[in-house]
Amino acid sequence: MMKTSAPDDHLEPAPVPLSPSNIDLLARLVRAEAQGEPYAGQVAVAAVIINRVRSPLFPDDVYSIVYQPGQFETVSSGRINEPAEEQHFRAVLDALAGTDPTRGALFFFNPSRTKNRYMHSLPVAARIGRHTFA
Repeated sequence: MMKTSAPDDHLEPAPVPLSPSNIDLLARLVRAEAQGEPYAGQVAVAAVIINRVRSPLFPDDVYSIVYQPGQFETVSSGRINEPAEEQHFRAVLDALAGTDPTRGALFFFNPSRTKNRYMHSLPVAARIGRHTFA
């Protein structure tokens, strides 16, 4: 599917319709990646994935983004398979409704846990809890 960008930065981004199974997958990713983080950080993790769905730089569906090789340690460790809790679903729904504490970020990482120079070189959009959003 071809993606297009909005001609005016002031327009609301197009909604990202997600199936119940994709909402569940995204909520499980939020749990795996941001459990123990402030609620805003959980919403921010969901927002990054939604931003990637909208971006021409990434696949255009949640499943392909989450399971893209090398993207999320919690996928390779199996933590993605742990069930999400109500707050993780709420974070996904808030992000789907347009809440984006990252202001459009496409990446997030814990700076104390990654040595990846590329991630550390990205312009910082927000810092929430232990995560940097870029």
